[in-house]
Amino acid sequence: MADENITHRSDDGLLKRRNLEGIRPLLITIDGPAGAGKTTISRELSDLLGYRYLDTGALYRGVALKFKQFGVSLEDADGLSRLLQRLEFKLKIVDSGMRLICNDTDITDAIRMPEISMLASAVSAKPVVRDFLMEIQRNIGRQKSIVAEGRDMGTVVFPDADIKFFLNASLKTRALRRFNEHLGVSTQSLEEVETEMHHRDTNDSTRILAPLKPAPEAHIIDSTQLNPHQVVEKMLTIIIDYNSR
Repeated sequence: MADENITHRSDDGLLKRRNLEGIRPLLITIDGPAGAGKTTISRELSDLLGYRYLDTGALYRGVALKFKQFGVSLEDADGLSRLLQRLEFKLKIVDSGMRLICNDTDITDAIRMPEISMLASAVSAKPVVRDFLMEIQRNIGRQKSIVAEGRDMGTVVFPDADIKFFLNASLKTRALRRFNEHLGVSTQSLEEVETEMHHRDTNDSTRILAPLKPAPEAHIIDSTQLNPHQVVEKMLTIIIDYNSR
């Protein structure tokens, strides 16, 4: 249950108060392409609601990291299956956010490198990987009071989710956000980030297995001209309206 009268700062710097008392346990999904702001929004929304945050993209990046570390080819189905059987993932919530633990090792920082993000896109198209992670995700989702972020949360993983959002933004806006996020960590130029993101968009939206697309009933929000607080305000309005029905 969320705390009563949670304080939320809006874009104009004024404190707005949202009475979130009585929000029942819901399963909320937020899908969208890279750089749309899903992670920031999902964390803030889950914090305001008193929900848990499920970063499904981190799970795919975790698998991608292990494939890279062990040198397993994505075309080696048997090798993929053997490696997956050796992996145990845990999501740990700490004050700084969610940490991803694989076989008792914290890999949260390692999975955020650009090359792992690209590999994760290819990894997510493999049925054996999707089946492996699907069970983990659905077990968490059954408990409700969850904000689940990903590419196909509302279309494939949680088709019966209570509320579905699809968060998007222009390619240039998303590339700039990702570039700024990786300053001091990656040597990629802004142009390289944009090109890579365009390729990933194409891969994610055209793949046969669970392509990136809004669920028919999803609430589509374009964050190009919005800051995170404004996006969260829009989502809260929809959530409160849904809860009042």
